[in-house]
Amino acid sequence: MLKLGLETESLHLWLQHKRMDIFGFIEKAHELGLDGVQINVIKDYGLDEKWGALGSASEEHLSKIKELLKKYGMYVELDMRNLDYDRLVEVLEVANKLGVEVVRSYIPIKSAKNLESLTGAEGAYDFAKVRCDFDENSYLEGIEKVRKVIPVLEKYRIKLALENHEYETSEELVSVIKKIDSQWVGLLYDFGNSMMAWEEPVKAAENMAPYTYSTHFKDHIIIEEPKDKYGYVVCGVPAGTGNIDLETCFNIMMKKSTLTRVNIEMCYPYCAQFKRTPGAGGVFKVGEGAFKVENHPYDYTIIKPSQYYYPHEISEEMLEKMLVDQMKGLERSVKYLKSLREKYMNNI
Repeated sequence: MLKLGLETESLHLWLQHKRMDIFGFIEKAHELGLDGVQINVIKDYGLDEKWGALGSASEEHLSKIKELLKKYGMYVELDMRNLDYDRLVEVLEVANKLGVEVVRSYIPIKSAKNLESLTGAEGAYDFAKVRCDFDENSYLEGIEKVRKVIPVLEKYRIKLALENHEYETSEELVSVIKKIDSQWVGLLYDFGNSMMAWEEPVKAAENMAPYTYSTHFKDHIIIEEPKDKYGYVVCGVPAGTGNIDLETCFNIMMKKSTLTRVNIEMCYPYCAQFKRTPGAGGVFKVGEGAFKVENHPYDYTIIKPSQYYYPHEISEEMLEKMLVDQMKGLERSVKYLKSLREKYMNNI
């Protein structure tokens, strides 16, 4: 049967605010009846500066994680970012010790502006200032960086999955994979990220499925944000409550990919701006399909979309509310994905 896993971003508030560590996260995934975990090794608020949600890469720590995973018969994948050779090798060495088969990364797309210099007083991105100035040379540089690490992937028998990480259209990524032309390099299909590049998730699924090694299963809506250049942002919600045609995307992945696992990455509470200009992925405006506009999940006078990810910067009360909402949203997402799996299996 298709195995289901859980990405640490699904409980980012719980990990950032020390309500659980990686061991508690694995326990929660098991409690929810899931088969594996996908661990993000990117630094963030409250997380390890080098190893993110993993916590540490010490031999003792990794041994304990591996032991717990073995106890529950769970698989593990790692999520990292960028394609710096030394960092890739470092992560792949840790992945090898944990028994990881797939590591996710993505091609860093150059922007004319430094995002970190554009954070507002609350620490969130100022939607009115941040905008990607897309540079196609990023792909050429990315291809060369990936080619350099292929011998290491082959050595450890680990596959690298490049994600559609908000900037890239599916056609662009497929072109990249064809140029790299290696069995050790494929794609990670994120069910929602194509929207930030103005592309329908179903279209992205069709294009990416034959090359897909891993997934981030999630749901999105569009909400208004006057501060943003386009007046709207993409907002994460529990799976099955948004406007992405998740069932169609899921079925495409089942029929046209070789996937044996689907990982939940429920990005809620969370909002992201559009990273490309309208039409880049084939969609020119909001209003229909996955791009249907919905009401804000939280009172705009209390918390803005750009502040959802770090609610502690608004108030302790808001953080506590969103902690509860995130857990309930995850439970709902797991139930929904399990229902899709059951329905698909019964229809075969």
